[in-house]
Amino acid sequence: MKKRNFLFQGLLVLVLVAIGAVMMVIGRGHTVYFDNRSLEYNGTNYDSLYKIEVYLGGSAEGEAVARLYDQERGMATQVGQSMTLTLVITPEDGGEEADPATYTIDLPYNMDGIVINLPAYLEGLPEEAYLTEFVPLVTEEPEEEIDLGGDMGLGDF
Repeated sequence: MKKRNFLFQGLLVLVLVAIGAVMMVIGRGHTVYFDNRSLEYNGTNYDSLYKIEVYLGGSAEGEAVARLYDQERGMATQVGQSMTLTLVITPEDGGEEADPATYTIDLPYNMDGIVINLPAYLEGLPEEAYLTEFVPLVTEEPEEEIDLGGDMGLGDF
């Protein structure tokens, strides 16, 4: 009887570890930032587009996450290791929208904040050119000096 209980407990632990491993891979959440910014890569300049509309899913009827004009950034949250997006592009001011195009981008497992430069991606540049890790800019605030004066902050007390 004890052997049987030990066997069931061992199997339960193995099943839970397997479920945890699977959830770690498929349930990984990413914050993805979309840039519509100019980029220089290998001495070539890639200009930003006038407007890019970004939709999650396989069609332009999907969830609209960003409408990016020149030099703008949008954001979406994605669970899983790949992202399917539909882009509606207007290359220049006053120009016509191109037909919606759907793309699937593999997301690196080891990054939480991912920046995708859409003009570079659309030009077919390698991953190292269009995909970077988001690093927030930390600014140091000057320390505020408190003048206590000679009366130790008591004023006219």
